[in-house]
Amino acid sequence: MRGEIIAIGDELTTGQRLDTNTQWLASRLTDAGVHVLYHTTVADDLRANVDAFSAAISRADVVVTTGGLGPTADDLTRESMAAAAGVPLELDEVSLAKIQEMFASRGREMPERNRLQAMFPAGARPIGNEHGTAPGVAMSVDRPGQGPCSLFALPGVPAEMKPMWTDSVLPAIQTLQPAPRTIRHRRLKCFGVGESHLEQMMPELIARQREPLVGITVHKATITLRITASGADEAACRAAIAPTEDEIRQTLGALVFGEEDEELQHVVLRALASLGQTLAVWDAASDGLLVHWLAQADPNGEVVLSSEVTPRLQRGERAASSAAERLRADRGADLALVLARGEIDLPVESVVVAIAYEGGVRLRQIPNAVHPDINADRSAKLALNELRKRLMGAE
Repeated sequence: MRGEIIAIGDELTTGQRLDTNTQWLASRLTDAGVHVLYHTTVADDLRANVDAFSAAISRADVVVTTGGLGPTADDLTRESMAAAAGVPLELDEVSLAKIQEMFASRGREMPERNRLQAMFPAGARPIGNEHGTAPGVAMSVDRPGQGPCSLFALPGVPAEMKPMWTDSVLPAIQTLQPAPRTIRHRRLKCFGVGESHLEQMMPELIARQREPLVGITVHKATITLRITASGADEAACRAAIAPTEDEIRQTLGALVFGEEDEELQHVVLRALASLGQTLAVWDAASDGLLVHWLAQADPNGEVVLSSEVTPRLQRGERAASSAAERLRADRGADLALVLARGEIDLPVESVVVAIAYEGGVRLRQIPNAVHPDINADRSAKLALNELRKRLMGAE
């Protein structure tokens, strides 16, 4: 089934509030086997709302909306749904009584304006809301030649929306599928080459319309490969994903450093712990980001014995090498990692990574001519990746 999510509200279209509801719902719809194709955000404008609902009805089998169910003049979801479906609004006496009871339980009289929350498009049914005054709306819209479109309108308040999804919307969606489908993802994290280079290494795996589908995204120099499979259940999805994951790992080798939410610092610290080795760190090129990441991942200092942040380190390999040897000796660590800036007279900006160990120092000067917004992130990741390769023997 094709899915669409519509988020409604001026506060979203003007950037005053981040839409976290759509992300949450997209994940749940995907888990329920719905292929979410569209995310739409629309302001509190009647014409725009009607257009958004009409478009969604024409192209999606399941539409879930959030927002616009309050009692004020800019709450237009019910009216928009009715207009898009070509039906009038009708008063639901049962819903009205529940709203009145809720106000009475709080020692208040229901304002006349809240009567709007008991109005529903003809043929729709209310979705119970145990945590607020606004019931949701569920309705089915006939589409000649396509089958019906199922609409579910929920409040924008997460504390109300989420229980309504779990208690009412999810069970309803599950009944819509003749053969329930499950969609699952597997994420592999990569570092060490650019996105286009990595894609050239496995063009057939990245091809569109492939099953399982492999998507590629980049965030601050880390590449994530997302394998997506659908099946009758979770076990079927895992079985479909496994051969593709194996092929990716065989093709990319050491470029794959982790999976799911793992970052380089987690992988490095786990490797050090498994070897029973300790680390001292000196960061002079990532504005403290390298030290910060390691401290977050090793809050008790079980592996990282010492961390220093200072830009006052002479540029170049010689200074970094001397600093690494001195740091290792002074702190009594098995390894010392120094991240410094490269020689100033090089044609492109670079960083130097020095790793001191018993018997020597491993040095790498690596070009790092990237956008300033990711310079610190990539510098820190270059240092962690060099240490990772050292620990795994992938020199």
